[in-house]
Amino acid sequence: MSGSADRKIAAAVALGSLAMLGAAYAAVPLYAAFCRATGFGGTTQRAEAAGALRGQRILEVRFDANVAPGLDWTLEPETLKMSLRTGQTATVYFKARNRAAQDGASVAAYNVAPDIAGAWFDKISCFCFSEQRLSAGETAEWPVVFFLDPKLEKDHSMDAVDSVTLSYTLFAAGKGDKPVALAPAATTPKL
Repeated sequence: MSGSADRKIAAAVALGSLAMLGAAYAAVPLYAAFCRATGFGGTTQRAEAAGALRGQRILEVRFDANVAPGLDWTLEPETLKMSLRTGQTATVYFKARNRAAQDGASVAAYNVAPDIAGAWFDKISCFCFSEQRLSAGETAEWPVVFFLDPKLEKDHSMDAVDSVTLSYTLFAAGKGDKPVALAPAATTPKL
């Protein structure tokens, strides 16, 4: 091969390597934006306020709470389940307690099951993604304000769904890598 051909191959390999490196860095924020826009993986939507429309369907909404290993806290929903008409706003509280002998901080991640319901589960306010601090032995109640978008009634993949579960997991704040769901939110329009 000639020196010119070698340089072209080296340039193509270098360019390809740079493109793959760029794609690797862009993967997490692009995946997080995709999940927020589509509800993929049970990612809920964010809303500024409840819509004015009320739907006809009533679904059971269940609440679940977990604490990741290494965090000596408890987290429990004060309500285990409720029946909710689409478009109706509801508030539920989660009770957290720091059982450790020292002050601590946590961050909550969430998901909705079944995954297809995430696109229609709109949270107006929640304790997720922001650091929550509790002193040793302290207990707190954290609200979640949400509604089920009445547009879900037109989504035939939701026809067989009669219950939805909102699940939170607390992670120690500032300890290693956080799950992808804790990536900073980007404003994305609902499709």
